Amino acid sequence: MDIQITKLDGSKGGKVSLADDIFGLEPRQDILQRMVRYQRTKARQGTHQTQGRSDVDRTGARLYRQKGTGNARHHAASAPQFRGGGKAHGPQSRDHSHGLTKKFRALALKHALSAKAKDGSLVIVDDMAAKEPKTAALRTQFGKLGLGNALMIGGSELDTNFALAARNIPNVDVLPVQGINVYDILRRNTLVLSKDAVDAINARFDKEASK
Repeated sequence: MDIQITKLDGSKGGKVSLADDIFGLEPRQDILQRMVRYQRTKARQGTHQTQGRSDVDRTGARLYRQKGTGNARHHAASAPQFRGGGKAHGPQSRDHSHGLTKKFRALALKHALSAKAKDGSLVIVDDMAAKEPKTAALRTQFGKLGLGNALMIGGSELDTNFALAARNIPNVDVLPVQGINVYDILRRNTLVLSKDAVDAINARFDKEASK
């Protein structure tokens, strides 16, 4: 699959060949859904917790005598039905994450890349660099390219000026190629890859295939 390379100034910069086994798959929604759920549950802190009846600081003395009052039989004031009592079956701290194999995660990334390529939402740029960390200038360039909501993936090291200028632009995320992931790809309308990022992605999957 050949795709046109675009420069940040809007001019054309040749073409690049994309591997069909990475960018040319038929996207499967079930694989993408499982991967997004994996990422979101793994990101949960899981620190929500309420106090049970054994945790609240209330007297353990019987409220009133067992018989003769005409009321229900109760013991400690820490029971859930009383004000100030413990929560019944409340949330407890736990790990929400679940496992997915490394091969499945790699497959999900391929399907996410293929989904963007199939939708025509994949843009390849020759380089992500800026002479100065000026947000206004970079925003103007993005406007000419139609990048209003985009994830930009650079090489292994991002250009400092480009990263500083882009971080103030709403709905635009910039990540090094090591941080590419399914959730961030799908949450933005356009995926922008640099040539270095394409080379790194190809090398990554070639290395995994050779194992």
